[in-house]
Amino acid sequence: MESAENVHPAHPRRLPQTDRTRHRRLREQGRLDRDALDAVLAAGFVCHLGVTVDGTPLVVPTVYGADGDTLYFHGSVASRSLAASPGAPVCVTVTHVDGLVLARSVFEHGVNYRSAMVFGTPRPVTDPDEKLAGLRCLTEQAAPGQWDYARPPSRKELAATALLALSLDEASVKVRTGPPDDGDGPDAALGLWAGELPLHTSWGPLRPDPRLPTGIEPPPHLTARPTATADQGTSGGSPAPSHTAGPDPSGPCATPAP
Repeated sequence: MESAENVHPAHPRRLPQTDRTRHRRLREQGRLDRDALDAVLAAGFVCHLGVTVDGTPLVVPTVYGADGDTLYFHGSVASRSLAASPGAPVCVTVTHVDGLVLARSVFEHGVNYRSAMVFGTPRPVTDPDEKLAGLRCLTEQAAPGQWDYARPPSRKELAATALLALSLDEASVKVRTGPPDDGDGPDAALGLWAGELPLHTSWGPLRPDPRLPTGIEPPPHLTARPTATADQGTSGGSPAPSHTAGPDPSGPCATPAP
């Protein structure tokens, strides 16, 4: 397992260390290269936003999109906090669980995971062009190609949508992979099975809206996704078995090919 201390300090994509991002526990799971942060963010579209509202800490799940050095996310709850306390910091986390680590002793059990924490003060996105670009980023992160397929938001819808932008300048990344750590210890003599129980996330077959008129086929950007085929998403189509699918290879906010 790569140690955070082994990353060369002159690496051009190195994550800066601050008091909030410094790895204090399980330092061998820490990652200091920016590519590791980009990979964690690109593999998902749901984050958890930690914010204080009216003196009460809240952790709110919301969708996000990563674009360069900026993380965009819906933030109606955070917007209330920013209005009451301008400059209030937040913490955004993204976590992917890749499996259970089943050891010979309960103490050595663990989880294989990829996780990122982003710290900073978000800013409300008010510029209409940036808000459109940010909302496109969110949409493309979850469903590449959907922004150009669906109707764009109206002015009224844009005005009713709270979008926040957070810099990726201050972030911490941790990753654990591999088997349990007790294979060379005294518990290895117990004769107990130990290993990993992988967890995979997969897309199921498309389910058409029951009110969808007959003959409207799902668009190619949806049928091309793993497990989604054209006959699964049409009206009256029969579902097919689900298969394992990894993160979308097109990356965050990527513009789909025509």
